[in-house]
Amino acid sequence: MNREIRSYVLRQGRTSAAQQRALEELFPKFGIPFSERLMNFGETFERTAPVVVEIGSGMGETTAAIAHANPGIDYVAVEVHGPGVGSLLKKIVELDLKNLRLIRHDAVEVVERMIPDASLAGLHLFFPDPWPKKRHHKRRIVQPPFAALAARKLAPGGYFHAATDWPEYAEHMDAVLSAEPMLKKADQAKDRPVTKFERRGIGLGHPVRDLLFLRRQE
Repeated sequence: MNREIRSYVLRQGRTSAAQQRALEELFPKFGIPFSERLMNFGETFERTAPVVVEIGSGMGETTAAIAHANPGIDYVAVEVHGPGVGSLLKKIVELDLKNLRLIRHDAVEVVERMIPDASLAGLHLFFPDPWPKKRHHKRRIVQPPFAALAARKLAPGGYFHAATDWPEYAEHMDAVLSAEPMLKKADQAKDRPVTKFERRGIGLGHPVRDLLFLRRQE
């Protein structure tokens, strides 16, 4: 995949002292350095369990809530922004989450190079940057090459759950994912906690739409 065009911008958000301390002290324990080597989930989590990858975990409230509510599933959160990584590391300790690890790197490269094919029970993509201006649409993460990549990494029957509060982006994602031969659209999306970005969008009157696609069982 062409990674010259990124789906995110590294904004210079302020990292609090507590977040910085978490990055320094907790990332070595709960973080996974980016590598060209495929992950062995059994080694990472010291057990055999379904694995879900979240692309862009933000400040981590939703990620932590989902992991806490589903202790029998292992989660790998991928986020590039330091404050969000630090915040989620703190929540791992606060909630004593044994089933959550973080990777601080470009999510597409992580999925492409670190995740084994047909290994995931699910992929989460909640409220990615919609890049609403037409000249920026090429930056949107959901494009045909990414849809093919996601489908390849899902195990048969695995799911891809996306959500957005931008109607035009929802239509774009729906069209792109529907066109991927290895995916089929599900009738109803999975339940999930309300995210920080979702609350903001609702406050602005944006309609929220969830999309759920399943990897075909061939």
